[in-house]
Amino acid sequence: MGLAGPEIKWSDPMPIPARGRSETEIAAALDGAAARDMNWRAGGTFAYTYHGGDDVERVAKDAYMRFLTENGLDPTAYPSLVKFENDLIEMARAHLSGDENVVGNFTSGGTESCLLAVKTARDFARAARPEIREPEVILPATAHAAFHKACHYFCVKPIIVPVDTKTFAATPGAIADAISPRTIQIVASAVSYAHGIMDPIPEIAALAKSRSLLFHVDSCIGGFQLPFWRKLGRNVPPFDFSVPGVTSMSMDFHKYAYCPKGASILLHRNKDLRRHQIFAGSNWTGYSIVNTTIQSSKSGGPLAAAWAVINYLGEEGYLRLARKTIEATDTILEGLRSIPGVEILGAPAMSLLAFASRKANPFALIEEMRSAGWFLQPQLAFMGSPENIHLTIRHDNLENAGAMIAALRTAVAKLEGAPPLVPEGVLAQARALKGEDFTPDLFKAMMREADVSGGGAAANVLLNAMAPRVRELVLIEFANRLYTPRL
Repeated sequence: MGLAGPEIKWSDPMPIPARGRSETEIAAALDGAAARDMNWRAGGTFAYTYHGGDDVERVAKDAYMRFLTENGLDPTAYPSLVKFENDLIEMARAHLSGDENVVGNFTSGGTESCLLAVKTARDFARAARPEIREPEVILPATAHAAFHKACHYFCVKPIIVPVDTKTFAATPGAIADAISPRTIQIVASAVSYAHGIMDPIPEIAALAKSRSLLFHVDSCIGGFQLPFWRKLGRNVPPFDFSVPGVTSMSMDFHKYAYCPKGASILLHRNKDLRRHQIFAGSNWTGYSIVNTTIQSSKSGGPLAAAWAVINYLGEEGYLRLARKTIEATDTILEGLRSIPGVEILGAPAMSLLAFASRKANPFALIEEMRSAGWFLQPQLAFMGSPENIHLTIRHDNLENAGAMIAALRTAVAKLEGAPPLVPEGVLAQARALKGEDFTPDLFKAMMREADVSGGGAAANVLLNAMAPRVRELVLIEFANRLYTPRL
C-alpha cells in the first residue's frame, strides 16, 4: 500500500443511534458509503481483487450467507465446517503434489498462513533445539511483509538477504551466507508478489535440507494458478511438495481461486510439524480451547464459500480462466515493452509484474491513470528494486488490456519532463531522517512543507526518499490518523 488515492472525507462522529433505522435506510446508507470505492468489476483494477464472474460471485455469496453465522470455534458443533475444511485440504494437497502425509488447515488469508508458518517453526525449534534463544528466519528482500509481521509478533529476528537485482530472484548463495546457529527457517516465494518472480525453489530446498532447516514456500498468490499454467503449456519449474526439502507451503483461495476473502490454506509436510501450529488452553475456568489457527471464533462463511466456488468451477473452469489470464498477461507485457522508457523488472513467471519508467515518475503515473479510471499499485524502492508500478492481472483484464496500455502511453507522454513533485530540500530532509529522530509533529511539518497532506503521488515520492524504518513510522502515523479522524 502507498498513500495514493483520493483524500478521505471525514464525517461527524457517529454514536449508537437512539432509534434503529429501517432496512431501506440502511441499504441506502451502505450504497452511499460505497459510492467512492473503486469499481473493481469494470476490469480496470490491477490489485487487491479477483473476480471470477457474476455467476461465481452468486455461488460464493449464497454459500457464504448460508454459513455466515456458523462458528468455527468448536469443530464438534458444526461437522459441516470440518468436512469443508478437510475437503479443501485434500484438494490443496493434491494440487501441490503432496503425498498422503501432507496435512493442513484453512486460515483467514495469506497473512495468517504466513504467521502460522513462522509460529510453527519457532515452536518446532523450541522443542528440537532448545539452545536457541534468539531464533532467526531468513527472508529474501522480496519475501512478503507478512513474514516480517510474523517475526514481529512472535519475537523472531528476520534476516533479510539481497536478491539478484536483474532477475529479482532469491539467490541460494546469499541465503547460505546468512545461515547461523540461530536459523530456524528459510522462506522463498513461488511467485513473489512484487515482481511475480519464481525463486529457485529446488536449489533453496536442497540447501535447507542439507542444513536440517525448515523451508517454507510462500505460494499464496502463485500456488493455485501455477499448476494450471503448466497444464496449458507454460514452463513452470518445480516449486511444491514434489521438491524434497520443502516442509510447508501457503496458498490462498481468495486470489486466483476466486473465492471470497478471507480464504487461505497452510500445508505441512507431516503431522509432526503441524502439531507445533496448534494452540490448546486449559489454564482457565471456561471451556476447553484448541485452535488450529490464530482466530478462535470465526464465521463459517469464507470456508463454505471457498468449498462452493472450487466445486462450482472445477478444473475445467479454472483452466478456462487461466487461459484468459495468460492471454491478458501476454497482451499487457507486449504493450508495456512498446512504450518508450518503460522497463519490466525481471522476467515474470505468472500474471504479476512490476515496471519502472525512465520518462515519468511512477507515482505521478499512478495518479494520472487513476484519474482516467485505472487502479495501479505503487511500490517503493528497496534493496535494488527501484520505485515502480505493480500489476496483478486477471482474466477479466483481457477485454480492457489494449485500452489500459493506450492510457498508460498517453500518461507517460504527458508527464515526461514534468517538474519534481516534492522540493529537493524536503527530499534531502527525508533522506537524512532517522527513526529515532521521528516524531508525529515532524511528520506533520514535512507533509505541510511538501504540500502532500492529501496523500497521492507527492506523498509516495516523500516516502520513497525515506529509510524503511522511517517509512514504517510515517505509515503508522497515517493509519493512526485515518482511524481516529476526530483527533
